[in-house]
Amino acid sequence: MGHPGRQVISEYRELVLVALAAALGLIVQSPLHWVVRHQGIDVFLVILVFSTSLSIAPRSLRQLPSAWRQIGLALMVGITLLPALSWLMAQMVAPGPLRDGVSTIGLAPCEVASIATTAMAGGDVALAGGVLIGSTLLTVVLAGPVLAVEATGTSLDPWHILLNLLGIVGAPLAAGVLLRFVVTLPDRLDGLASATSTLSVAVLVALVAAQVHFATTYLLVLAAIVLFLLGSAALGLLVRRGAPPGAKRALLLTISMRDFAIAAGLATAAFGARAAAPLGLYGIAVLVWGTGSAGFMRARKANY
Repeated sequence: MGHPGRQVISEYRELVLVALAAALGLIVQSPLHWVVRHQGIDVFLVILVFSTSLSIAPRSLRQLPSAWRQIGLALMVGITLLPALSWLMAQMVAPGPLRDGVSTIGLAPCEVASIATTAMAGGDVALAGGVLIGSTLLTVVLAGPVLAVEATGTSLDPWHILLNLLGIVGAPLAAGVLLRFVVTLPDRLDGLASATSTLSVAVLVALVAAQVHFATTYLLVLAAIVLFLLGSAALGLLVRRGAPPGAKRALLLTISMRDFAIAAGLATAAFGARAAAPLGLYGIAVLVWGTGSAGFMRARKANY
């Protein structure tokens, strides 16, 4: 029988790693600012998407048509209720760039890292990939019109967003899935891909944490972000009712985790660079939530 303390550390090692990465990002900011200025977030997103897509087995993708109801429901919630929820939570914050930034969270697609956290949780990675692809396309098509309604006079270039998302999400995702169709990966490479995904998530947490500069004005921003997380998790729990265990874990994580990096890009394009500041806090919170809940579900797979 293993030592209880070691077992807990093993089950929550990703959460510990993310927490350490967040602390590092808050403390050592200047070098990480340099990395971000040189497209560091995009580079590590590409690494994360590619490495996690390697965990999507071809036979799993063939099962996606049978999950069309679950995928459709997750996408419907993601493009209707979540934008409304983030707009509502944003009203807690004084008018200005910080409020605008919070309001964009619900418009983002599901977090790229939700594929990795779904894999960590032992969930249906193919289902998570289907939700990711669908939600990304919906964000590209609908984010501009929704933001135009929320802020009169605001316009977005959907083609610029589409090209950006194709480069950092679509291309590496397609490359990883295609590689799995062509080549049978040995178990050792599967383990390496999983470790790379976990480390990429940790690096992204450090990079976004380095963008946070605490001030009293951020207290309401933090409260709005926490309430949005709780609300999106509640919606995920509602949507997953009646689904198989693997799908339950995938639906909870993809609905409750929105992509902080894409949200930051939307906020900057629509409202200016200052509006992206809250997304650093959200990035830390959502990745800690996703990693921690994945470890919890993995440890109690029979019940979740």
